[in-house]
Amino acid sequence: MHPIEAPLPAEADHTALTRAVERNTAELLLRMGDAAGGHRRDGEVSWTLGGSPLDYHNAVVAARLDEHSADTAILESRERLSRAGVPGSWHVGPSMRPPDLPARLQRAGFDPDGEEPGMTARLDRIPPGPSAALAIEVVRDAQTLAEWIQALGSGFGEGPREAEWVGEVFLRIGLHRPELRHLLARQNGRVVGTATLLIAGGVGGLYFVMTVPDARRQGIGAEITRAAMRRARDAGMHHAVLTSSAMGRTIYRSVGFREVCTIRMFTWRPS
Repeated sequence: MHPIEAPLPAEADHTALTRAVERNTAELLLRMGDAAGGHRRDGEVSWTLGGSPLDYHNAVVAARLDEHSADTAILESRERLSRAGVPGSWHVGPSMRPPDLPARLQRAGFDPDGEEPGMTARLDRIPPGPSAALAIEVVRDAQTLAEWIQALGSGFGEGPREAEWVGEVFLRIGLHRPELRHLLARQNGRVVGTATLLIAGGVGGLYFVMTVPDARRQGIGAEITRAAMRRARDAGMHHAVLTSSAMGRTIYRSVGFREVCTIRMFTWRPS
């Protein structure tokens, strides 16, 4: 059982909120990597490498390096990925050091691979929205998780390949951890939306928020996001955090999220 940290204060400043985005995201990726058998490193650099076929989940998530240690760590991460025969990525947030880390990564063969805005929302200000006539459920068993996986695979990330790996990892972690919950939205009995909530680093982190393609533009994404936010609030948190795709940014703004930072992705792939 992972201890749950004290909630980040409601009046936390911009720096604290930015750090909370980085820490919560790192915690999820490290836990998933541990469950998948990835190589874990903590300290001046934190990563989980080699446990996933997916570049996003073979992740370097924190670095407090200097000009002497940075290149060594970058090359070690690349070598571990090469030996495992899998792609991987550095998730470069604003706290990562040294400041020229992006240039060093590119020189070592990690290519720029997009950006994700880090966003936060106050949980005492969840805006109401029109009901989408949904039933929101918590995933509690393998059968319901299979429905969650099928829905996620219909339109998230790398499709079924990613959804099946993610679902297997969550099953290994366990479905009854109070700090890690998976939600699904049903419309007339059919699963039409997914989300995951991780309470860590003093905030509630939202992940895998997705609406199945043929049910979009009905407010389902906003409604399951609000449901996850309410669960975080009920757990005593004052803030929710997430990193957004371009598609999701407008939805998240509509339920109270605002951008506080940018996470830059740098990816290495085997030849």
